[in-house]
Amino acid sequence: MQEFLPEGFLLETAENRRYTESLEGLRAAQAQNRVLEARAVRCSAAHDLYVQLGEIQGVLERARCAWGLTEGTVRDVAVLSRVGKPVCFRVAGFRPAAGGVAALLDRRSVQEDCLRGQLARLRPGDVLDAVVTRSEPFGAFCDIGAGIAALLPIDSICVSRIPHPDARFSPGQRIRAVVRGRDALGRILLTHKELLGTWLENAARFSPGETVPGIVRSCEPYGVFIELAPNLAGLAEPTPGVRPGDGVSVYIKSIQPERMKVKLAVVDRFPAPVRAPACRYPDVRRLTRWVYSPPDCKKRIETVFSEIP
Repeated sequence: MQEFLPEGFLLETAENRRYTESLEGLRAAQAQNRVLEARAVRCSAAHDLYVQLGEIQGVLERARCAWGLTEGTVRDVAVLSRVGKPVCFRVAGFRPAAGGVAALLDRRSVQEDCLRGQLARLRPGDVLDAVVTRSEPFGAFCDIGAGIAALLPIDSICVSRIPHPDARFSPGQRIRAVVRGRDALGRILLTHKELLGTWLENAARFSPGETVPGIVRSCEPYGVFIELAPNLAGLAEPTPGVRPGDGVSVYIKSIQPERMKVKLAVVDRFPAPVRAPACRYPDVRRLTRWVYSPPDCKKRIETVFSEIP
């Protein structure tokens, strides 16, 4: 069964280069109905996409650029925004061009097959590869196969409160995500925090008495929330001069699993913001239940995927 990966996964592979760098390779790919990738180099006024395939120019006419474009469910910006980025396609045919031939390419058919096959079979709890394509204040849009986007809401990115998805991700970043369910229109919704470890797993990386780096995530009248790890934040007393996004060094005063609290004291502010901690993903393909909170904590935070519609 064919696997449809997020766009960009095939681009630099030896197999993809073998098929895309010559006319013979493109003809073989057409005969095998093979999915290839190339980087879009131009979008015409008619919203046709162009890619360069060795010495041959490839053309994705507007109607073949994306599933839903001609039906009005996908906007033309979805085509314009691919310039400079990888696009997947099948070779549909060839036509005469100045100095030789141009390859006619079809991205829509790849997306249709991905939607009707691979994505139609996804269930809540399935873990999949994704690529962040863009961020909005409410969440990040991710390519989950053949350029098809799914929404990862901001409150599902991590347990720590972040002001914007840009605080965690950047466009083109490869991540792993979990299928949370589908919206009223049948579009897939994602979650991410369940892959970043429980409270105890994150807290085990730290000890009282240590001084460690962190990122200020919010400043409240009663204290400052500081992210220590993607799924762990602590609280320091109100500290003049620090702002959300600042990098700080913090002294760990106590770690209290029964209250799910880490008490901190700000030691110093870094002269420049630090990058968000890197995500460490477990090697799992499916989740049914995830419990973030410690067993002896009165507050329970969990996700039960089998109960999510």
